[in-house]
Amino acid sequence: MSTSMEDLLKSSKPSEQLESVTIRLVGDSGDGIQVIGSELGTTSALMGSDIATFPDYPAEIRAPRGTRAGVSGYQIQIASEDIFTPGDLVDALVAMNAAALVENIESLKKGGVLIVNEEGFDAKDLKLAHLDQSPLDDGSIEGYRVIKVKLTSLTRGAVESVGLNTKLADRCKNFFAIGLVYWLYGRELDRTLRFIKEKFGKRPEIAEANEKALRAGWYYGETTEAFVSNYQVGPAKLPPGKYRNIMGNQSLAWGLVAAARLSDIDLFYGSYPITPASPILEELSRQKNFRVKTFQAEDEIAAICTSIGAAFGGAMAVTGSSGPGIALKGEAMGLAMILELPLIIVNIQRGGPSTGLPTKTEQSDLLQALYGRNGESPLPIVACASPSDCFDVAQEAWRIAVKFMTPVIVLSDGYVANGSEPWRIPELSELKPTEVKHAAQPSNGEPFLPYKRNEHGARPWAIPGTPGLMHRIGGLEKAALTGNVSYSAENHQTMTDQRAEKIEKIAADIPAQTVTGPDRGDLLVLSWGGTYGASLTAVRRVQAAGLSVAHAHLRHLCPFPTNLGQLLKNYKKVLIPELNMGQLRSVIRSTYLVDAQGYNKVKGKPFTVDELQAHITELLS
Repeated sequence: MSTSMEDLLKSSKPSEQLESVTIRLVGDSGDGIQVIGSELGTTSALMGSDIATFPDYPAEIRAPRGTRAGVSGYQIQIASEDIFTPGDLVDALVAMNAAALVENIESLKKGGVLIVNEEGFDAKDLKLAHLDQSPLDDGSIEGYRVIKVKLTSLTRGAVESVGLNTKLADRCKNFFAIGLVYWLYGRELDRTLRFIKEKFGKRPEIAEANEKALRAGWYYGETTEAFVSNYQVGPAKLPPGKYRNIMGNQSLAWGLVAAARLSDIDLFYGSYPITPASPILEELSRQKNFRVKTFQAEDEIAAICTSIGAAFGGAMAVTGSSGPGIALKGEAMGLAMILELPLIIVNIQRGGPSTGLPTKTEQSDLLQALYGRNGESPLPIVACASPSDCFDVAQEAWRIAVKFMTPVIVLSDGYVANGSEPWRIPELSELKPTEVKHAAQPSNGEPFLPYKRNEHGARPWAIPGTPGLMHRIGGLEKAALTGNVSYSAENHQTMTDQRAEKIEKIAADIPAQTVTGPDRGDLLVLSWGGTYGASLTAVRRVQAAGLSVAHAHLRHLCPFPTNLGQLLKNYKKVLIPELNMGQLRSVIRSTYLVDAQGYNKVKGKPFTVDELQAHITELLS
């Protein structure tokens, strides 16, 4: 007989109140770490807490079990206050085996809670992790609050009545582990129990076993003498509204769908699977009822070319990839640019060059986005700051693409794409539609001029098959008005100038750059992309210490906001933190002739707040 949820969640042990807690779950890629991490995030968001997450995937698709290369991690900060990062050092680390422990122990605060599956440290596990001695016995984990749990045996006992074989029973230990975490940090079980029933509904025995394991983990925390109390993190004071937990790629996909529906136009997404961009294709493929068409192409070149065809046909066209795939799309991006068609090109950046670090984050494709095409081929660039910001950036990219008849590059990265946070679902009245006007047949009998420009420098969007709108299409240079193929030197100069001027005009159509903090002073921290949260939090801490520092975050990277140059000159020093070797810094220095300094790393991980805070303080000392 199952226990009621009301009885289940009443702990007899005292609770301590926390403003925030950072938890990291680690184990093999087959241990279901991402599943339980995602459930912890969703549950916490539904309980009203503010959250920020950081999934950390292994680079190898199927690394041997128990090896360091196969370690999968999921970090989450849960808070009763407004937060912007998944935390720095963690308060609690849950490790499923030896390899997971040694790869992540440095992330745990001294005195932090270390929960280990002590059955993941046998001779075979140690050998696979390249360890001569067990970390549980060699003194390396002294200084932590160590809780050793026979996780495998306890899980088998909890699910024994279901009658699963040993292999299937052992797969349930992730839910035992998260049940223990739920007890320790006052999380409710309801959401995860519903998830188990939905996910494993066609395998009732699997659903029953995972439910039993989840409850057993909770009861273990309640009954073991290892814990004398648990912890509670209250709800955050967020702006009023209806919220849901959302991941960056999901948010971007929904933003694209919203933009298409508001424009009353079909959405076409042509893509080739690549980490970490594939979830956009997967999410959009579920939205066919919103007039969404997805096409999984045979390669990156085909993917963008089908999207160009969709744009030529009058649809909202999007293609997406990551750095190596964007390199393959380069020639076709130039084609879309010279055709002057609205097209959104999404780049979810990852560690490079080449295949590089496919599951790790980086933001080293800015120069590729700016200059990675042959010829004079400028394109506007917008960048996502956070998972929820992706929704707005998608709509902004579409607005620019239509208004100025140009491809637009959207830069996200693995940290933003795979991270999650609470997102306030906007009211329909808050969303601004982008009006789409396709060209009509001239009523005065004059010939159609496909490259006659309006006040924004945009040419008409002429749909093939429309009477009177026949015009040439292709990559050869076109005559300035008629669109006929032209090899004239003067005409090529004219068209090159007009295409560049059109992109420059976008600067007057985007908001002025704002700052958080004083409008002039000793230091401005200028960030872009996924460095937003760490930069803002670090600046706020330094401001609280009384130092003269401000923060500005760029969404528009080409063209820059019109007031950026003057803003930079209002500060004695400018610091640009980037997960690359200084790409925006180089552009800012050459564009505005300011002595901007960089803070850079390419380790596949985001900045911590502590390291940025320390560097800012050093600069101001």
